[in-house]
Amino acid sequence: MPEVSSFTGRLLVATPALSDPNFDRSVVLLLDHDREGALGVVLNRPTPVGVSEVLEPWAALAGEPGVVFQGGPVALDAALALAVVPGVGPLGWRRVHGSIGLVDLEAPPEVLAAEVGSLRVFAGYAGWGPGQLERELEEGAWYVVDSEPGDVSAPRPESLWRAVLRRQHGSLAMLATYPDDASLN
Repeated sequence: MPEVSSFTGRLLVATPALSDPNFDRSVVLLLDHDREGALGVVLNRPTPVGVSEVLEPWAALAGEPGVVFQGGPVALDAALALAVVPGVGPLGWRRVHGSIGLVDLEAPPEVLAAEVGSLRVFAGYAGWGPGQLERELEEGAWYVVDSEPGDVSAPRPESLWRAVLRRQHGSLAMLATYPDDASLN
């Protein structure tokens, strides 16, 4: 198998041509990517379910909107959480990339409260087997771009796809204006 260059910590931005409804206009933060495959969470799929309804102890740390996000189509009954923490980070937090890290939801929230900013909770995740993501990239399904800490806690997640594209250089920035339904043009 050829060497895989890791995209851990980067964003996958769905191209307008991506036909899978699970990922239409999605922005996925890759939490892990290696020869064994890739795992990430969709950052812009808020659900109507409040964090207080499913993980009440963590609700006070949840950023706006204080809802659970659908992290992807895999394991929707499992939860994971991300938070941005500058510096070393507290116990119960593991760095993924830069200041973005995973929160151990089994840890007491008060242990992390002083250092965790804008916790975001995800039900499920997006996963790819060995070579699957690379094939999708070759097919033109995704753009790979750098993440910024604010992507994890964007207060208006419904506009994240356009915002991430808009901050890119060249023709990629122009795609931010791509219509929701191109057939209406």
